[in-house]
Amino acid sequence: MRSKRSRRLVLTTATVAALSAGALTIATANQAQAEDGCEVEYKVVSSWGGGFQANVSITAAEPINGWDLTWDFPAGTQVTSAWNVDWDQNGTEFTGADVGWNAAVGAGQTREVFGFIGSGSTAAPQAIKVNGDLCDGQVDPTGGPTDPTETPTEEPPGEAVRIMPLGDSITGSPGCWRGNLWDLLDEAGHEVDFVGSLSQACNPAGSDPDHEGHGGFQVTQSVANGSVRGWLEQHTPDVLMMHFATNDVWSNLPPSQILAAYTQIVADLRELNPDAVILVAQIIPLHPDPSFGCTDCPQRAIDFNAAIPAWAAGLTTAESPIIVVDQWTGFDPAVDTYDGVHPDEDGYVKIAANWFEALDQVLS
Repeated sequence: MRSKRSRRLVLTTATVAALSAGALTIATANQAQAEDGCEVEYKVVSSWGGGFQANVSITAAEPINGWDLTWDFPAGTQVTSAWNVDWDQNGTEFTGADVGWNAAVGAGQTREVFGFIGSGSTAAPQAIKVNGDLCDGQVDPTGGPTDPTETPTEEPPGEAVRIMPLGDSITGSPGCWRGNLWDLLDEAGHEVDFVGSLSQACNPAGSDPDHEGHGGFQVTQSVANGSVRGWLEQHTPDVLMMHFATNDVWSNLPPSQILAAYTQIVADLRELNPDAVILVAQIIPLHPDPSFGCTDCPQRAIDFNAAIPAWAAGLTTAESPIIVVDQWTGFDPAVDTYDGVHPDEDGYVKIAANWFEALDQVLS
């Protein structure tokens, strides 16, 4: 058995996407670009009753080696949590600074530098400044630029990131997107180790076979009987990938009950590894043949997926972010499954690509 360890993974971007609303890019009134300056993009990527998530990117015309950013929020807007930024808010004034590893923005580069969860108005802030200027991108020479050779959060060479694929048959058997994902991660140069109590070969040949995909299992039952806790204790991951609710949705369990089980999984994992990153899937569509007796399943899946972003936003932290991975959009059960429920080869490719897009950001 591999030894367990806890590590800190720093996220370069966190995507929490609602099914019902796409990302909204807000061009700020002070999105000034001087000749040798920069642009700041303030993008609201998800919103719900009274709350929203926004990501912030900087585009630099000349290199930035350390940034301090300030702006004025609309009255009543408040940041409740943020990641990848040393921040403070006093009234409507927000201040944020890099956290070392994300200090550099190269010439001509656009870099998403941090994200946050807020409440109140989603209107763009005003008077956005970078390093004291209205986004002119000039670095104060006394600001102590970071040494580009320093990588304080980079993993030691050769130490693979432990990733646990957790779910039901769509993750385990007959599901076999894990091999496609392994191939994508390997091609991108990421050092990873799939972990779990189950081992099942998955094309392409040579992919890591370990996982926690248990066919027919419900996440609610697996949490209640202690199974998930045991799996996490035995193979504590650095990154948890979870597509685990299809059988619960099929059994007509309410979203609140399923998400309560998700909450317990997050709590258990953070107890074992406070810095774990959690990737939670909005599950693939369900369109079984009417003879299966689940004619309401398509709508049940929609209702459950719609509840995930707000749940994730309420539990995500800077130390242990929760990222929602949209496995629903673009997945066509008529083409991507062989029975309206379980993926076929086309489905495996799509699922792997969606996981990879999120993991690549985590591991980069």
